[in-house]
Amino acid sequence: MRRRTRIPAAPLPQRAGVDPVRLRLPADPDGAWPTVRDHLMARYAGAIGAGRVDAMVAEGRFVGADGVPVGAEERYEPGRYVWFHRDFPAERRVPFEVGIVYRDERIMVADKPHFLATTPRGRHVTETALARLRRELGLPELQPAHRLDRLTAGLALFVVRPEDRGAYQSLFRDRRVRKEYEAVAAYEPSLALPVTVRSRIVKERGVLAAREVPGEPNSESRIELVEHRGGLGRYRLVPATGQTHQLRVHMARLGVPVLHDPLYPVVREDGPEDFGRPLQLLARALEFTDPVSGVPVRFVSRLRLSGLG
Repeated sequence: MRRRTRIPAAPLPQRAGVDPVRLRLPADPDGAWPTVRDHLMARYAGAIGAGRVDAMVAEGRFVGADGVPVGAEERYEPGRYVWFHRDFPAERRVPFEVGIVYRDERIMVADKPHFLATTPRGRHVTETALARLRRELGLPELQPAHRLDRLTAGLALFVVRPEDRGAYQSLFRDRRVRKEYEAVAAYEPSLALPVTVRSRIVKERGVLAAREVPGEPNSESRIELVEHRGGLGRYRLVPATGQTHQLRVHMARLGVPVLHDPLYPVVREDGPEDFGRPLQLLARALEFTDPVSGVPVRFVSRLRLSGLG
């Protein structure tokens, strides 16, 4: 059995609660990259420009496992690890705070507000729940056990100690967590509820909206009406699977898309975010048996949707 190479510890500290990027230099059978700089140029010049890559190399921004900056003419070695901090994009601050529902020595259950991404990704880096919690609570090793969509508010589970992360991540991977969501959408009296919706959902990289296609279902959601007034309804959503945008897709399929949804059923033009019109979807409850203590637990969000008043 081939032994896995142990990944060295990052030689760079976090910046603003964000980990440095780790890059393992891939195999180069054709000798396309005589130097590390050549590979960095091929990998990143298209995104940030050749001049910026050269400037980062000259500034010593790329370092090896020993923390020593990588020189411009340093020979390329497949399998070598390189770390760097990317340039942070200018980000508008999300004007809502992250609430703490529960915390002990192993886990933290946070109430993530609408518009705040769970983890750094794309143009959302420092304005994320993970980066904020690390900075504000002084917990540099905090990691998410799962990810909650940026536009969705509610409960997100984080793991405090690295040695416990696998146990809690496996809960979500193996579908041993019961999730309950709440949504506000139009009330349709002709819609027979409760109903279980099953379909095959695909999400293509670079495409904003997921879509349903023919084939074996890979998603399942139970949808119930809790109350209605003024033409709007409050719905309880219980997903059995976790496909991207699953609940939003299924609500739109039923003809009652989640209130203020910018993607379903029609993708709206990109523009400045309106913090006064959040997507009316809330991750309301998480329920599971703690994999370390063996104790059944249930956490409920303290947030409330505004759509129904």
